[in-house]
Amino acid sequence: MIIEPRMRGFICLTAHPAGCEQNVINQINYVKSKGLIEGPKKVLVIGASTGFGLASRITSAFGSNAATIGVYFEKPSATGKTGSPGWYNTAAFEQQAHEAGLYAKSINGDAFSNEIKEKTLALIKADLGQVDLVIYSLASPVRTNPKTGITHRSVLKPIGQNFTNKTVDFHTGIVSTVSIDPCSEEDIANTVAVMGGEDWAMWIDALKSEGLLAEGASTVAYSYIGPKLTEPVYRKGTIGRAKDHLEATAFEITDSLKDINGKAFVSVNKALVTQASSAIPVIPLYISLLYKIMKEEGIHEGCIEQIQRLYSERLYTANGEIPVDEVGRIRIDDWEMREDVQAKVAALWEVATTENLSEIGDLAGYKTDFLNLFGFGFEGVDYTADVNEVVEVSGLV
Repeated sequence: MIIEPRMRGFICLTAHPAGCEQNVINQINYVKSKGLIEGPKKVLVIGASTGFGLASRITSAFGSNAATIGVYFEKPSATGKTGSPGWYNTAAFEQQAHEAGLYAKSINGDAFSNEIKEKTLALIKADLGQVDLVIYSLASPVRTNPKTGITHRSVLKPIGQNFTNKTVDFHTGIVSTVSIDPCSEEDIANTVAVMGGEDWAMWIDALKSEGLLAEGASTVAYSYIGPKLTEPVYRKGTIGRAKDHLEATAFEITDSLKDINGKAFVSVNKALVTQASSAIPVIPLYISLLYKIMKEEGIHEGCIEQIQRLYSERLYTANGEIPVDEVGRIRIDDWEMREDVQAKVAALWEVATTENLSEIGDLAGYKTDFLNLFGFGFEGVDYTADVNEVVEVSGLV
């Protein structure tokens, strides 16, 4: 079938298998161009099919020749219906990994569930014995707690007061004002239950109890802080409370891993175009302005550049030391948060309008990155050609 992007709000309903494959190949080529990293050898990536999770799997495999197991929850392709981008990404990654002689298998299902945890533990036990790195990169808005059976839904709301600021519809380029009502205490609790550190700790506890973590194993979860512009609705809102919980969990996990000399870290990453961030008011306008400045400064990074630098300059340094900030977090958002960069964003924010955004911001780059998430807009892909939408994931267990 000929596959074109079909939009509904902040979601693209279609994905292009050849485009997703090109996206994965581009990321693999970037990692290989940077040279080998003396990094992990057996890696579990929880949330492995898109964004930072996919970049982590690619960097582990093609940067350090690691065996990888990926856990994700994606929609398979079927005749007449495209799979989700993560399905096609994983199919492409595993094909490339297997051709390179690398172990790569995956499990598709709800990573929050006991069933998927048990299935993953059994696969590690059978095939790898132990893992030395666990990446936790889940981005689901909903979680059913396997202990209580309660389903929690996260919300993005300010705490204590209404939030009003500019935003942009990145499809139309129209800059407008958005207001978000404050949350309830229940909203906070639900958001922490979904996006906090409880499930991360459950995964690590399960792996450790079965002896599946190697001596000195590390685990990393991803977080975001962002600028003062977005603080009320992000870092000081409901999601910020969840991120606080995630970061506190890192210390608890590190304590639990002392007997195997293991450590847990939270890596604070850069603002990037994702399906989730595109639906957050204010963020698309901020990213559009940020990208313009970072590209002009020559310091712009996408997911793969961020994660390759995380591995090579933070997690696996020559002296073995992992640089962290004053509260123990790895900071790979350092270029975004440079004072000069943030000062320029703040100045542009004040004058941004529908009429001038195409000049002072990088809305075109934002749109391109959004389409890229679904496999559209890549050079070398003929989007007018008939393509087989049914693609199998070769390492699916």
